[in-house]
Amino acid sequence: MRAVIALILMLLAACDTESAPKGQAQPESGAKAVAGTKPDVGLESANGMRAVLSYKFAGQAAPKAVFTGADGRDVTLADFAGRPLLLNLWATWCAPCKAEMPTLDALAELEEGRMSVIALSQDLEGRKPVTEFFKSADIGNLEPYTDSDNAMLAAFGNAVALPTTILYDGEGREVWRVAGGVEWDDAEVAKLLREAD
Repeated sequence: MRAVIALILMLLAACDTESAPKGQAQPESGAKAVAGTKPDVGLESANGMRAVLSYKFAGQAAPKAVFTGADGRDVTLADFAGRPLLLNLWATWCAPCKAEMPTLDALAELEEGRMSVIALSQDLEGRKPVTEFFKSADIGNLEPYTDSDNAMLAAFGNAVALPTTILYDGEGREVWRVAGGVEWDDAEVAKLLREAD
């Protein structure tokens, strides 16, 4: 029980858009941060959301953590290999996560067939709060992927703030990650997504 309470407190503390993220952990692949990568870039959306774009872990392999697909089956990021993948880690209790979700849904429609867009909920209650939020927010292009065991967060050393979105190329290598909320259907973001091509 103490571990669950500690995890909840850690996740609540992580959902912070007022300060820059501190030291994103590396996935279980054991890869090191790439020396000489591009510097971090501050992003601010028209609606005032702030985020940080980082290339610090570019080239790392996607973690092998298992999560639950929309159909209830076990899924890993490797199941989406062969084309670029945008992985969004979020939760229904995280205000900036919910604020960016309609634009992420719009992006999923825009990129259909070219890129997989996955919103992976870190809600401990599983699918119910996710499907309720998707219905109330009219989210129709994203599927309710869930990670109620927080296996993906554990793969990142439990040091990823929500929301965090990671772009992987078709071979499952990280291109960049964004910590914080973004308007995902923005033209500038579209240019950044092409870096996975």
